[in-house]
Amino acid sequence: MSRRLTVAQAAVRFLAAQRSERDGVEHRLIAGCFGIFGHGNVAGLGQALLEAEHEDPALLPYRPVRNEQAMVHTAAAFARMHNRLSTLACTSSIGPGATNMVTGAALATINRLPVLLLPGDVFATRPADPVLQQLEHPSGRDLSVNEALRPVSRFFDRVTRPEQLPEALLGAMRTLTDPADTGAVTLALCQDTQAEAYDWPDDLFRPRCWHVDRPRADPAAVARAAALLRSARRPLIVAGGGVIYAEATAALAALAERTGIPVAETQAGKGSLRFDHPCAVGAIGATGTTAANALAAEADVVLGIGTRWSDFTTASHSAFQDPAVAVISVNIARVDAAKLSGLAVVGDARAVLDDLGAALGDHAVPAEHRARSRALAASWDQTVSAAYARRNRPLPSQSEVIGALNDACGDDGVIVCAAGSAPGELHKLWRASDPKAYHVEYGYSCMGYEIAGGLGVKLAAPEREVFVLVGDGSYLMLAQELVTAVQERVKLTIVLVDNHGYASIGALSETVGAERFGTAARARDLATGRLDGEVLPVDFAANAESLGAAARRCTTIDELAAALAWARHEHGPVLLAIETDPLVPAPSSESWWDVPVAAVSTLEATATARAAYETGRKAERPYL
Repeated sequence: MSRRLTVAQAAVRFLAAQRSERDGVEHRLIAGCFGIFGHGNVAGLGQALLEAEHEDPALLPYRPVRNEQAMVHTAAAFARMHNRLSTLACTSSIGPGATNMVTGAALATINRLPVLLLPGDVFATRPADPVLQQLEHPSGRDLSVNEALRPVSRFFDRVTRPEQLPEALLGAMRTLTDPADTGAVTLALCQDTQAEAYDWPDDLFRPRCWHVDRPRADPAAVARAAALLRSARRPLIVAGGGVIYAEATAALAALAERTGIPVAETQAGKGSLRFDHPCAVGAIGATGTTAANALAAEADVVLGIGTRWSDFTTASHSAFQDPAVAVISVNIARVDAAKLSGLAVVGDARAVLDDLGAALGDHAVPAEHRARSRALAASWDQTVSAAYARRNRPLPSQSEVIGALNDACGDDGVIVCAAGSAPGELHKLWRASDPKAYHVEYGYSCMGYEIAGGLGVKLAAPEREVFVLVGDGSYLMLAQELVTAVQERVKLTIVLVDNHGYASIGALSETVGAERFGTAARARDLATGRLDGEVLPVDFAANAESLGAAARRCTTIDELAAALAWARHEHGPVLLAIETDPLVPAPSSESWWDVPVAAVSTLEATATARAAYETGRKAERPYL
């Protein structure tokens, strides 16, 4: 039996029938579709989504958005909240709509988050080249702007004929459900092909359930890892995002409690243990705690679980200072397990933790190591309390704002952030209550992710309160999805920290001797010709209100706390703006990050920074 449908209609029906499954629990694989329509998709996917909505609004729910980059961010945040077992599709026209998705695709792929991109493409039949928005490339007539999506996609296919659609769709689903090799998936659909009719076999539209495996590691690798851990006097566990995606937090807690091994966390892994767990020592690396970084410097064996060992995690390869340190990397992706030239244990985090726990038996770390870990963690906790304490300054610090937010979040809140100075402070200061309470995108550190990401978090977890922390610079890059939150009646509480510029890069600029050049939001002084005039008079609360959100201006932390309590009872998006002092730093991580400094300069500040850089580089080590 067959059904006569257009290519776009067939794609919509296929996507609506897909499911994922792990541990016997099924999820809707493609939970809906975002889209902005133009001539490259309006007559194809646009018409197909309309027809599906008329038949059943729940078939493949469609939501309009304001920016193509933002809708991919929202889909990625949605997928992260669902531990990569469910995601959203995103469709755009050919041309600027498609290329706007490149940044979102890169973010999804870097963070290993599945999103499905369905950009329109040029005419397959080439009836009147060049058509509107077509890139004419002299080296080939089959190239389009969608080629820009190839390097940032884990899977890419272009559909020029109806017969190609089934294979393309099946390949896309395989990649979306591959825990080791997922990310952005792009199916470029030629605009005339989308509208072409074809007789499809009914089997294409039957419900399919894609099983997500929990591959076990080689028993010999597990045995070698257990032997290394038994030999260690000062072991440390580094928990990455893979612990959370694999739903392995309970297995991690059980192993840590039984052995006494302290657990540090990456940005993606924060919340793997509750902040007050006896084995939790907080964030590690360039944005880490002094507790975790002191233990990292002393560690003789480091067990990384589900981490890709980014430069922030390893403090640019300066975190582990024991000359004979042994690294064990547990990861479902072999490319990550093989990093740092350590022992690779390739497998699902939860399965490996179960096997490793069995292999270790009743092994426990020396009592003095357990005691030192707890003492260091307790000392850092006091540092956090001091950073959160409200002080009588003309302007509050960002750390005080974070403290008020942490109190307001409670046990049902989720903090969402992405770029600037806030992620570093959140990583070291935030007290995460559960694995989904902390949602900071730091694989791509993408300015503009925050509000769009918060929208995806709330759509994925409507029962939770979602708090978005965003700087003024990032807000100005991509705030339009406030309108989508108003339209979809999505509740977000957005705290906007106004520090008049790019505070994070300003601080970094100082450390490299660039004197905060180009980072302040100030007008050009006509007398000096420099950007050192008055602060720009941007009213962020008024801007949010103009987009349909409720808003309040706060001048003190007490006012912010009261506004956060008020926002709990609002039903739509709320923005709370507060001015802060960018020159008040958070507590130091006593760590390092490799950012090269100019080797020669006439500026004294740069020469001083170069000398400090040369000293810091001495702690970097190769892993050969």
